[in-house]
Amino acid sequence: MIAIVGGAFALTSCKKDYSCECTVSGSTYTLTIPDAKKKDAENACDTWSSVYTLGGGSCSLK
Repeated sequence: MIAIVGGAFALTSCKKDYSCECTVSGSTYTLTIPDAKKKDAENACDTWSSVYTLGGGSCSLK
């Protein structure tokens, strides 16, 4: 029984809130990515980074 419960926890992904910190023109903005897997949060932050790069900025996942 313990092995089944442990296996169920191992198969579920950990979701949590992430922050994507973007800087452009000396200003810093924090975008919240709620209830996401890490990979999904990285993809979302990369998308925001593409937008901010057009204005000379950048973003990173925190």
